[in-house]
Amino acid sequence: MRILGLDYGSKTVGVAVCDELMLTAQALETIERKEENKLRHTFQRLEVLIAEYHVERIVLGLPLHMDDTVSERSERTLEFKEKLEKRTGLPVITWDERLTTVEANEILAASGVKKSERKAYIDKIAAGFILQDYLEAIREGKVSL
Repeated sequence: MRILGLDYGSKTVGVAVCDELMLTAQALETIERKEENKLRHTFQRLEVLIAEYHVERIVLGLPLHMDDTVSERSERTLEFKEKLEKRTGLPVITWDERLTTVEANEILAASGVKKSERKAYIDKIAAGFILQDYLEAIREGKVSL
């Protein structure tokens, strides 16, 4: 089974996919848009990736506050989730994404990527962290398929 991992932001969506054995997540790309509510191109690109990789499920990062409360960004993410489920017909699971962007930024800094160049990579790497965390939860029996 292939699972797509998404890091949904106000103007970008980071995308990652797992291998068929669901062992590792690989960062794929960052889909950009000019305005938050302009999602047509985003959905079209996701549909192409879903078909190309034979995706059966989507994991969507949910940005909660550190005290587990829902933020305004969380509410927008949940709205995106509903639209994505309707558009693709696939189950979309939300997954705690706290600190994934910080972690991605740290990895890029440690790898020597200049701060000015990190924006091109950070969202897709964060999507990879979200998906990898979900895959590990499956292996550890914390969630089921």
